Amino acid sequence: HRPICQDTGIVTVFLEVGRDLRWEGDMDVTDMVNEGIRRAYIDPDNTLRASILNDPDGARRNTGDNTPGVVHYRLVPGDRLDVHVAAKGGGSEAKTKFAMLNPSDSLVEWVLEMVPKMGAGWCPPGMLGIGIGGTAEKAMLLAKEALLDPIDIQELQERGAIDRAEELRLELYEKINRLGIGAQGLGGLTTVLDVKVKDYPTHAANKAVAIIPNCAATRHVHFTLDGSGPAQLTPPSLDDWPKIAREAGEDVRRVDLDAVTREDIRSWKPGDTLLLSGKMLTGRDAAHKRMVDLIAAGEELPVDLEGRFIYYVGPVDPVRDEVVGPAGPTTATRMDKFTRTMLEKTGLLGMVGKAERGPSAIEAIRDNQAVYLMAVGGAAYLVSQAIKGARVLGFPELGMEAIYEFEVEDMPVTVAVDVNGESVHQSGPRTWKLKIETENLE
Repeated sequence: HRPICQDTGIVTVFLEVGRDLRWEGDMDVTDMVNEGIRRAYIDPDNTLRASILNDPDGARRNTGDNTPGVVHYRLVPGDRLDVHVAAKGGGSEAKTKFAMLNPSDSLVEWVLEMVPKMGAGWCPPGMLGIGIGGTAEKAMLLAKEALLDPIDIQELQERGAIDRAEELRLELYEKINRLGIGAQGLGGLTTVLDVKVKDYPTHAANKAVAIIPNCAATRHVHFTLDGSGPAQLTPPSLDDWPKIAREAGEDVRRVDLDAVTREDIRSWKPGDTLLLSGKMLTGRDAAHKRMVDLIAAGEELPVDLEGRFIYYVGPVDPVRDEVVGPAGPTTATRMDKFTRTMLEKTGLLGMVGKAERGPSAIEAIRDNQAVYLMAVGGAAYLVSQAIKGARVLGFPELGMEAIYEFEVEDMPVTVAVDVNGESVHQSGPRTWKLKIETENLE
């Protein structure tokens, strides 16, 4: 069982500790949790990606084993340890929203204003956790805890709401899905699979509200330890997933990355499906920052980007006979501030990532007659099956953020921004929102 998405996140653990529970050993509880995380992430049979960086506003060096996690404790009656573990990716966490509303402000209106601003970087369709009340940090914690609950919106629709929190769940579920944002932000009927709401008493002058989205590749596990031995968890059966056919449709265009030219890409239109074969480079936040700094200093880059495509990805290390581990796209908007420099100074032809591009990046793409292609977020394992070769070419000390060269065969992507600056992430949701409104679709 390899992760379907390469970003297995920062591990967040909720512990309910029985007051009569007794521990053996010299480690404190946080150290125990972090040792568990370390063992899980460096397991040689199923290595997971190390994404955690020390010194977050400084050197940002990778800790190498995905520790430390974030641990929340609550003392409860009894002598057991109840554990919830969430391995939450950075793409969805980055789209968190918070506000201190006035008491009379509409929470529903605020949520409907925020969700479109979240873009597609959280990989919809997924869940939204909403926390209301308490103080600022309490609202955020409520929103995160809400995501631990199972998807049950259909049962709630059948029985009806019994309190304000459930009323909000039903209202927001309907109204968010009518926005037409859809899967991967490309437009459609389903943007959220469920909306969870938790609230807490608050000060008369305040209404703290938080939204934390959870992506389609959500990962949670719950177990209880009673001292009789380790928890026994049964892996899900792979037969529970649908079989994926790798058959190209009639409208798919095959592209040779080793021969494609700027003239070729001028015929690509938003929404076109391409199958990429050949060699592409990779690079994400840290590599882009270093390359832009080198360009500013007039120094040579470790790779030649002329006429090449760059894939925004931080892959998982391979195990057994893998060429590379799961290698899905990261959120492209984080590279927007580097895009003009990269296109104008290196001869880069195009980029591959996930989600939409912002106005500055779209303008740079249009001005330089480049393209932006979208791979499916959350489908990293499937993308890795198209990668037939991988080697590090630059900045090896950055770990998963190093520059790789991938050799791919029939890697599926969608044209998201063409040479004219037309974006499918703008046209798709706009079309579906109008369709939902005029045809009263549900």
